[in-house]
Amino acid sequence: MSPEDPANGSSHFAEMPILTTRRLIQTVVVVFLLLGAIYFLFPKLVGLGDALSKLDEADPLWIGIAIGFNVVAYATYIALFKAVVGGDALRLTWKETYEINMAGVAGTLLFSAGGAGGIAITYWALRKAGMPRRDVARRMVAFVSLHYAFYPIALIVFGVLLRTGVLNGKSSVELTIIPAGIAGLLLILGVLVTLIPSDAENRLARFAHTERSRHWLENAGKIPATLGEGFRFALSLFAHPRRGGLAVLGAAGFWAASIGVLWASFHAFGVHVPLAVVVQGFFLGMVANLFPLAPAGVGAVDAGMIGAFVLFGIPEETVFPAILIFRLVAFWMPIPPGIFAFFQLRHTVHLWEEEGQPIDRGGETHSPVEEVAAIAFDGQESYYKK
Repeated sequence: MSPEDPANGSSHFAEMPILTTRRLIQTVVVVFLLLGAIYFLFPKLVGLGDALSKLDEADPLWIGIAIGFNVVAYATYIALFKAVVGGDALRLTWKETYEINMAGVAGTLLFSAGGAGGIAITYWALRKAGMPRRDVARRMVAFVSLHYAFYPIALIVFGVLLRTGVLNGKSSVELTIIPAGIAGLLLILGVLVTLIPSDAENRLARFAHTERSRHWLENAGKIPATLGEGFRFALSLFAHPRRGGLAVLGAAGFWAASIGVLWASFHAFGVHVPLAVVVQGFFLGMVANLFPLAPAGVGAVDAGMIGAFVLFGIPEETVFPAILIFRLVAFWMPIPPGIFAFFQLRHTVHLWEEEGQPIDRGGETHSPVEEVAAIAFDGQESYYKK
């Protein structure tokens, strides 16, 4: 949407053609080609032609447990969004929250790139619901940063515990300390982002010599300012359990339940992988989800996880079917309800437009938690100036 378009603009914007029939067909074709390559062609090339024959040996009970974990994962994901974005800021109903999140899940899985597809759909929906552009950006930054905060934390904790021998599993440096070190740098970077002042655009504008350069610097400064606000809000949720407890539990619960899906997938074949190895291999493999050209990370994430667990010493003939079960449960099962939720969301947006959205939902643009975070930052900034 262009800066001039209102939040509830014309019906043209309600179309949001990211999930068109043509794109879905293209995605499905690419997905099946990649699946065939990674699970059928590659095993034969490396001498594991019978690896997928073990699928018949999968225990239905453990597959059912994996599905249960997956339901919990997306329930906690929706709770996280409700707490950070759709609670005090916009007061979305649980039905609206479900539609926005599951439609975003479909966008994330079908158009990988670290979740860019889901972010685009979520941004569109929140703008249609009446949330101002800057507030959408700030809350989405807080949501994404809080959601992924446990990613580097887990790599550090389990990497160190594996390396020191506290937990059982292979403890090579490249699988433990190096990922933990990179994750530590990312956390430090996140903390530094919280120090970016909320008026960064005004501070940058002081260096302008012409009206054109001032306008450019102000627009450029909005990006780091919004990042700083979002990261501070996410950090403040950790410090205020009464207000941020649901968000923190939602973020932690999503990753815990997702890892539970993978853990159950290995157990479906009678393989007992140490929990620390499951956690470390999960996060190392998920890094490949940043690869932008693979729908749902097909091929990239699959290969990443298979490679990680092979390096941890898990037999290849077990890793292949276990990862396939994990991907089918965790990634493919949510897509049909996600696509259905997307079309439900389009209908909901149409109703919003008919009702003259945006409407006053009684939400607060700045929640008490955000105000506390802003006060803490101002005090910290004053301290450093002294």
